[in-house]
Amino acid sequence: MVCTGAKTEQQSLLATRKYAWILQKLGFNITFNDFKIHNIVASCDIRFPLSLVRLATYHGYFTVYEPELFPGLIYRMKEPRVTILVFPSGKIVLAGARKTAEIFEAVKNIYPVLMSYRKNKEFKSS
Repeated sequence: MVCTGAKTEQQSLLATRKYAWILQKLGFNITFNDFKIHNIVASCDIRFPLSLVRLATYHGYFTVYEPELFPGLIYRMKEPRVTILVFPSGKIVLAGARKTAEIFEAVKNIYPVLMSYRKNKEFKSS
């Protein structure tokens, strides 16, 4: 069974239990066991624009950046094993975590990296 849209691990457990209960009431012979979360997706805004070209140049081993095909940079973090989509606007999407703590750890690890590739604001003189 796949559960999408839950905001917490507890909500996904409750939703899948309720769905299994409904199926049992409809006459299906099912049991609810071995509940596992396989993929947690989260998004956030780091509130500053990024130079994805420079990030891809210096972190080429971990990244894929092909702006002609997809506007974001794909950063495959090794530990925790999470994939991060990084957009020039500063918005990021994290996917592949199995626990919420892995999402927090990934953000903690990637934030200093992203800070070093922050785009400088250019001021125009009048």
